[in-house]
Amino acid sequence: MTISHGHLKMAFMSVRKNKWRSLLTMLGIIIGIVSVVTIVSVGNGMKQQVTGQIDRFGKDMIMIRPGQVGKTDTKDALANSDILFGRSSLSGLSAQDYQTIKRSKDVDQVAPLGLISGKVTSSDNITKTNNIIIATTPQLPAALNQSIHYGSFFDDDSELSSAVIGQQVAYDLFGQRAPLGKTFTLRGQSFTVRGVMSEFNAPPLSPTANFDDAIFISYKAANQITASTTQYYAILAKPREGTKTQAAINTITSNLKKAHGGEQDFSVLDEQHSVAAASDVIDLLTSFVTAVAAISLFVGGIGIMNIMLVSVTERMHEIGVRKAVGATSHQIMLQFMLESTVLSTLGGIVGVLLSILTSFLLHTYTTYKPVLSWSAVGAATLISMAIGIIFGTLPAAKAARKNPIEALRHE
Repeated sequence: MTISHGHLKMAFMSVRKNKWRSLLTMLGIIIGIVSVVTIVSVGNGMKQQVTGQIDRFGKDMIMIRPGQVGKTDTKDALANSDILFGRSSLSGLSAQDYQTIKRSKDVDQVAPLGLISGKVTSSDNITKTNNIIIATTPQLPAALNQSIHYGSFFDDDSELSSAVIGQQVAYDLFGQRAPLGKTFTLRGQSFTVRGVMSEFNAPPLSPTANFDDAIFISYKAANQITASTTQYYAILAKPREGTKTQAAINTITSNLKKAHGGEQDFSVLDEQHSVAAASDVIDLLTSFVTAVAAISLFVGGIGIMNIMLVSVTERMHEIGVRKAVGATSHQIMLQFMLESTVLSTLGGIVGVLLSILTSFLLHTYTTYKPVLSWSAVGAATLISMAIGIIFGTLPAAKAARKNPIEALRHE
């Protein structure tokens, strides 16, 4: 079927004739395109942020996590609340694991990350329950390549009453940027603020990487207030100077495997594997939400088909006149398929423009930094055209099959 300029002109005239009906018909397509393109862009942006954060920690950073990364099912991956450090419902690493890694010959800096729950009350009688309380060692700043903005980190594990806080905690608990010497109470024990960390640039969906809202205490102090039940959701390590990262990984893996009775129920990840593990979770979440959002495209297609069926009924007399003066069934079918394709394509174009605007607003006003995928934009435009063709076929076929005499009799 050859598409002429006249056919296209008639299709656009039909859309303009019923502006509000056309707009409402396109709404499902618009919502679907905006949702899909925006979600893909946010997913790409999150992967870029995670990569940048891990690069900031250093290309030689080694991360030890419980469980076999990459061998969890969909439910486990979705339950994983931290895309960067992998905090999940899996059993954590133990203090013995930390000591095993620390004694490894190719390892220099070792910093465990353990989570403790409990409300924190400052000396100013301000109480917070949503702070992240991290049990760690003095090697943490070196392991994260992170500086101390005010004061200093606790020097050794003997300073059980010293704590270091993130910048957001300083404001929330004490209302000032450098509350050095101030105290707070956690689980009945008093801690003195010794330092404030520099600002972290954490990606979204990585709550324990957002250390601006964290309180750091010695792991020995954590064992005291938790009766030695603290487990670590990750242990960070750096290889000794002159030692290759892979050599340190092999040593850690071998030592931990021996300590676990030959079972490798843990993962030792370098920078590339950490990025890949985080990207897998992001891809899974993106695919899941995109599939849900894509349902609106199907609903939009149903809406187009419904309106086109109504249009065929309303224009039955016009169909009869055109057939009476020589229009073929193919020409009638082409006309109505073009109209449905114009509707869906215009909806797709509007959806793409709105998705670009949405990505800009998210980038400007939120912690999400979407990276627009032009392949997703192109695919969205083609999909919107395909929806018009597919869902416009039935109404067009109905119009083409009409007997011209019966169509002329239709009022």
